[in-house]
Amino acid sequence: MKLHSILIVAVVAMVTIALRFLPFFIFGGKKETPEVILYLGKVLPYAIMGMLVVYCLRSLPTGGLGAGAAQLISCAVVVGLHLWKRNTLLSIILGTAVYMVLVQVVL
Repeated sequence: MKLHSILIVAVVAMVTIALRFLPFFIFGGKKETPEVILYLGKVLPYAIMGMLVVYCLRSLPTGGLGAGAAQLISCAVVVGLHLWKRNTLLSIILGTAVYMVLVQVVL
């Protein structure tokens, strides 16, 4: 059983390392990056963030006055901070902190 677990971890580690280095082997050197890869690099971050918002708000409670208030307030904080400071990391960290305070202390 122990050997089996070690082999699983080793295989997962090797696959992870291979996936991390694969782009350098494919696009490394003096090869020009294909247009489709450049396009995906510009579009995918926004698509992923949109999917995360939908995923996080899909189970938003609809009953009662305070139902879903913590999620909506923290989303508003994230959007407001991002529009104001244009710093994604700051927006996510403070939005998460506001949500945790609202869930644990206020609501």
